[in-house]
Amino acid sequence: MATTPSPRTGETDVRLVVASSVFGTTVEWYDFFLYGTAAGLVFNKLYFPGSDPLVGTVLAFATFALGFLARPIGGFVFGHLGDRVGRKKILVATMLIMGVATCLIGLLPDYRMIGPAAPIILVVLRLAQGVAVGGEWGGAVLMATEYAPAGKRGLYGSFPQIGLAIGLTLGTGVLALLNAVTSDEAFLVWGWRIGFLLSAVLVVAGLLIRVKVMETPAFRTMAAEEGTATVPAVELVRDRLSRRHLLLGMGSRFTEGVAFNAWAVFVISYGSGTLKLDRQPLLIGVMIAAAVMVVFIPVFGRVSDRLGRRRTFTTGAVTTLLLAIPALAALHSGNPVLITLSLVAVLGISYPVMYGPQAAFYAELFPISRRCTGISVVYQLSGVVASGLTPLVLAYLAGRTGTTGILVYLAATTVVSVVCTLAIRQRDLFDDEVRASAPAKEAPRFT
Repeated sequence: MATTPSPRTGETDVRLVVASSVFGTTVEWYDFFLYGTAAGLVFNKLYFPGSDPLVGTVLAFATFALGFLARPIGGFVFGHLGDRVGRKKILVATMLIMGVATCLIGLLPDYRMIGPAAPIILVVLRLAQGVAVGGEWGGAVLMATEYAPAGKRGLYGSFPQIGLAIGLTLGTGVLALLNAVTSDEAFLVWGWRIGFLLSAVLVVAGLLIRVKVMETPAFRTMAAEEGTATVPAVELVRDRLSRRHLLLGMGSRFTEGVAFNAWAVFVISYGSGTLKLDRQPLLIGVMIAAAVMVVFIPVFGRVSDRLGRRRTFTTGAVTTLLLAIPALAALHSGNPVLITLSLVAVLGISYPVMYGPQAAFYAELFPISRRCTGISVVYQLSGVVASGLTPLVLAYLAGRTGTTGILVYLAATTVVSVVCTLAIRQRDLFDDEVRASAPAKEAPRFT
């Protein structure tokens, strides 16, 4: 059945949607990765004390991984609600959950003050962060892609992806600044807490922008004329093409999640802990790489509009692996300039070749009635292994085999992702209105 065209939107609406998506994801990722940075610098000492520093670090990264275990829960719950009641409503809820959890972490007493209750409460709050960011990504991505003009879906889908880079820049930048202006003792006692408490300001500002945004035209049209899916997850499993896209999508994301957490999270603890490097240059190096990433994410989102999602994504996966070898060598050299340049190359420039087109790539895999659930499951369920376990796995491999184990793991994940990406013969299911109104014998369009 053909549908009527989506409600028209003005240029001001689109700009507000883009601003909301970027700012909202920035707040979510700032909170989420602030924890990841603090895990290797602070939480291993304050909440998991012990005679063996490696054990404390592994336990701290284990709580980091728990946040990723909670993300599929957020993806399922808020993905379902996003397909049932709309994309906008879930984004307000996820931002509130994230903001409250992050502020409470900043106020949480350490192990010396309340004993075992400290790490237990920390775990609960980390789980809340995971649920929030698990529900945020799908809604934010669809707010941008479903408002995108024809031929620019990759570009518009890359805008909420920028939030990851800005959030990482702010998270590492704030901790680097606090680390620079306070003594080691002061930083561990109260300095790090300021970064978490700043989340309250960002959340309030984000909510003021987000409440002004209208629901996407595509969702409004579908809800009015066809009705929403009763249980989108069930429809995903029943449909053969959707099942295939779920599995291949999760596999394709493997190396992207591993690469980011290797070069934005693990590298800080590995450099400062195992290699005994000064943590300040590492924080600054990651911050500069993240700032460069802000520029290149939309660049490669736009490139994917011209060259195709699969080709762009695969190129990014291969180049990121190849750059890992000189990046690890630079890290072992201890030279701050070489470390920064290598991080800019692998994290700031090569990684966005994957991350820029990713939102549009996965959104185009699912029909509108179950799109929020589909992309949330692909992104968040794969994140448990691809992202959450990466610092923990790499910390173990580094302690046992050094850089050899790290490179083997990076190579294995890249192979999985490239194979799965190339196996996706992607039929563009995104533009439902155009497909429904097209001539019946029109050949399907592939990207």
